Amino acid sequence: MFTRIVKMEFQEDKVTAFLANFEALKHKIRHFKGCLHLELLRDKNDPSIFFTYSKWEQENDLENYRHSELFKSLWATTKPMFRSRACAWSVDAQIQVP
Repeated sequence: MFTRIVKMEFQEDKVTAFLANFEALKHKIRHFKGCLHLELLRDKNDPSIFFTYSKWEQENDLENYRHSELFKSLWATTKPMFRSRACAWSVDAQIQVP
């Protein structure tokens, strides 16, 4: 299992449209094969910055999602709303504290 974190900075006037689109598709993303967890986080100081935080069973599951029609459609809608390029990290947990 691993975690994927994606930082997205939006044009201020596009935030509402992004949130509506994410709301419409979040269950499809969450139920994509291999997706174990999905959260949308918002920056405390800049309300136009968001992060997706997702957990995946295997790297191949994320790659299958990234090549799916669902992702292609979501990205085609979302990408033009950015004010800067998205940044993504795939990370493994090192220490889990109960």
